[in-house]
Amino acid sequence: MSERYDPAAEGAEMRFEDRMAYGDYLRLDRVLDAQSPLSDAHDELLFIIQHQTSELWMKLAVHELESACAAIAEDRLPHAFKMLARVTRIMEQLTGAWDVLRTMTPSEYTQFRETLGQSSGFQSWQYRAIEYLCGNHNLAMLRPHAHRPETLERLESILARPSLYDEALLLLARGGFDVGADAARTEWRTQRAESDAVTAAWARVYRDPEGHWPLYELAEKLVDLEDHFRRWRFNHVTTVERVIGLKRGTGGTGGVSYLRRMLEVELFPELWRVRTVL
Repeated sequence: MSERYDPAAEGAEMRFEDRMAYGDYLRLDRVLDAQSPLSDAHDELLFIIQHQTSELWMKLAVHELESACAAIAEDRLPHAFKMLARVTRIMEQLTGAWDVLRTMTPSEYTQFRETLGQSSGFQSWQYRAIEYLCGNHNLAMLRPHAHRPETLERLESILARPSLYDEALLLLARGGFDVGADAARTEWRTQRAESDAVTAAWARVYRDPEGHWPLYELAEKLVDLEDHFRRWRFNHVTTVERVIGLKRGTGGTGGVSYLRRMLEVELFPELWRVRTVL
């Protein structure tokens, strides 16, 4: 039998009494101690980890989207493209995570559902931040965060700045495209209105990709992002229906009916309309 491999023989560090180790850098003690099931149900740990890891991915998505907004505002499009591509890959991770959760059956979920109280995923402030950063400014969804002033302030700070799509439209305007009222907006908090002028501007870009390549690539990066965002939401709907059917959600929403309504929300509407007019 061959001798067991010892990494130290090739110079691997094996002692960390006075050095920073892997677990120290990642603060794994804090991360791995953050799961506190409130029942004895086997599947509650799955439920907690599913949502905690999703929140970590969303934290990264918020970071990348904010950076992409800044990059577009500064005409650093290659940097924005890299960040938007990363957000799309994050959406793939979030979408795939539902495949793990749907291994939990209705019988297993009912063993701990009552321990959730009124907590619900629709109260996730980071999910709301992603929607706000992309331009879906449903101000009614600020209310679940009124009890946390620091969270409310964070969301309001996002609403006070141009969204990702606003920055894309301002870029079009700087490039000499007529985007109508979107070129003169100064108040970003409320929901912008869909615009025929913006659809026409994107149509110009799509009719001459070679002549407007950076804008054309930006448009497709935005469509990629929303495409994967829709898949994430769709997988959420089907997972919830598979586990709880048409029962109301723990947070008081209609559950599946509420989530289906969210599927109709469009983040970048003119980029979808332009496909019809081309």
